Amino acid sequence: MSELITAELVDLDLSADTKDAAARSLAERMAAAGRVTDLEGFLADVAAREAQMPTGLDGGIGIPHCRSAHVTAPTLAFGRSAAGIDFGAADGPADLVFLIAAPAGGDADHLSILSSLARHLMDASFTGALRATTEPERAAALIRGEEPGEGTGEGTQLPAPAPESTPEPEAEAEAAAEDPAPAPASPTPFRIVAVTSCPTGIAHTYMAAESLAKAGAAAGVELTVETQGSAGFEKLDPQVVADADAVIFAHDVEVRDRERFAGKPTVDVGVKAGINRPAELIAEAREKAAHGVPGAPERPAAPMDKDGDGTDGYATRLRKWLMTGVSYMVPFVAAGGLLMALAFAIGGYTVNKAPSVADHFLWTESASWAALLFQIGSTAFGFLVPVLAGFIAYGMADRPGLVPGFVGGALALTIDAGFLGGLIAGLLAGGVVRAIQRVRVPAPLRGIMPVVVIPLLSSAIVGFLMFLVIGKPVAALQKGLTDWLSGLSGANAVILGVLLGLMMCFDLGGPLNKVAYAFAVGGLANPNEGSLKVMAAVMAAGMVPPLAMALATTVRGRLFTTTERENGKAAWVLGASFITEGAIPFAAADPFRVIPSAMAGGAVTGALSMAFGCTLRAPHGGIFVVPLIGRPLLYLLAIAAGTGVSTALVILLKRLRKPDTPGPAPSERPTDRTNEAPAAV
Repeated sequence: MSELITAELVDLDLSADTKDAAARSLAERMAAAGRVTDLEGFLADVAAREAQMPTGLDGGIGIPHCRSAHVTAPTLAFGRSAAGIDFGAADGPADLVFLIAAPAGGDADHLSILSSLARHLMDASFTGALRATTEPERAAALIRGEEPGEGTGEGTQLPAPAPESTPEPEAEAEAAAEDPAPAPASPTPFRIVAVTSCPTGIAHTYMAAESLAKAGAAAGVELTVETQGSAGFEKLDPQVVADADAVIFAHDVEVRDRERFAGKPTVDVGVKAGINRPAELIAEAREKAAHGVPGAPERPAAPMDKDGDGTDGYATRLRKWLMTGVSYMVPFVAAGGLLMALAFAIGGYTVNKAPSVADHFLWTESASWAALLFQIGSTAFGFLVPVLAGFIAYGMADRPGLVPGFVGGALALTIDAGFLGGLIAGLLAGGVVRAIQRVRVPAPLRGIMPVVVIPLLSSAIVGFLMFLVIGKPVAALQKGLTDWLSGLSGANAVILGVLLGLMMCFDLGGPLNKVAYAFAVGGLANPNEGSLKVMAAVMAAGMVPPLAMALATTVRGRLFTTTERENGKAAWVLGASFITEGAIPFAAADPFRVIPSAMAGGAVTGALSMAFGCTLRAPHGGIFVVPLIGRPLLYLLAIAAGTGVSTALVILLKRLRKPDTPGPAPSERPTDRTNEAPAAV
């Protein structure tokens, strides 16, 4: 097994002034050592991990890390900066930078060593020795655990940390062995169980565990930690959990088997809080237990709340709930909408007047086949609003929210409240279920709550509200919106096209993109000239970002990295298929140039599509549904114009940044990199 770090992977005079430059400098050492096969691909993975959460830690430490397919062996590179580099820590820049690289399928032994290093970073003598040394060989030996730090005893090899629970302090065990005589009874210590986890499960997971364990020992608390990291994890003993007085979750990904801790006073925070302020978390846990503050009662966390760090604001949670509904609705949109669009293409615009194919179907007539497609598609499309409402409620309250959510969505259709009614019904259903779940009931009744009581009460309440309280006002608002879309023309239509284009391209498949798309799809439930124009503008604008990035990498490949050029090839197909997310790799690497360029092109395309009066009945499909588009040649012209604008802008902005290339153009790549793995798309 190769050494985790060698002197060649140490830079004691790191001159980089940004975290990206620091990562590149250290990654180049890894590549030179044969530990990284594709430098640009690996750096893209590092940047993607950094985008999830800054990796700066208090105490002047930066610890960028990721798992990547471009890493051949678990590797650590170390750099020391005199000026400091901003890694997002609250206390300022980092002077000690550790770049950790693990293979996509890294073995548990190496990952254990990496996590053990993370624990050592909490030791001031260890970091002090790294700041004082003048020799790369000694720095590497310190990190490997082969030399003692300043003020420490003899060096020891970094041990693989036990992923299960934090052991009892050795001093207590030794004291018990030396004094077997019965000791006077002492008060039972306050007991806390904690779970730590981070997106990669390499560093922050174990640093938080070490920090909490030290703070617990200092506070006289019996604290046991379960580390849910990449090296695997072993569940806490059920009896330890049962005896605990409180729970601390320090996590940035879902806590696995969270229901084990139901009902206990709980402190729920992000993993960095476990590293930076463990004493505060322990004090908060003790206070909640002293005042009898319960944890999240018997109900599990809602699906879209599970990945949060416990500090999400209402707006963030609302966005997650709405996106849950939209994400489950999209397959119904694609299936139903495309079937209906194909039916119109085959049977004409009167196909919706055809009798039921169950009563009248002729195998040899195209009109019958068109009617069949339309009636299947319209049936699927009829689920849009109930599915939207049902899964918004599911995102808020888990499975108990499904019944009232679907009922509320169906009622929205019954009273003609449409898409807006479905949104409101879903939020109402989720809120009602969450309120019912907070009511404490006797133990014998808990078994029937999720299957009888909650569906019964929540459906009745949501039905009452939809029929008699908010249904009619929402239906009136929906009708007003429909009438406004029907009357769109001239300057108003162009302005709306610009707005929709900007929304589609701002976050490339994110919340704003989905809001614009959902707005357009909602209009297809009761199509008119205005809503069909909106659908056309939305799809056209959404195709622009990936097409523009593909074109830019083709005409000015020297401005893009090797990985970006590879992604550009795939972006042609993604853009043509109306998959806006195809531009995300480019935006993640250079957001301040790519996103404004994409938005400008999307706005141009949206405006032109509306000005040309293009219409679209299909909610998806890209260029593959062009025959179903009203004024198809003008529609393609609008897409081409927006793509050209975005391409020109992104090339201009990148040239202003740096005239030199970040990597060799395809025709100029070195031919001796025989071990280089293909870039991931």
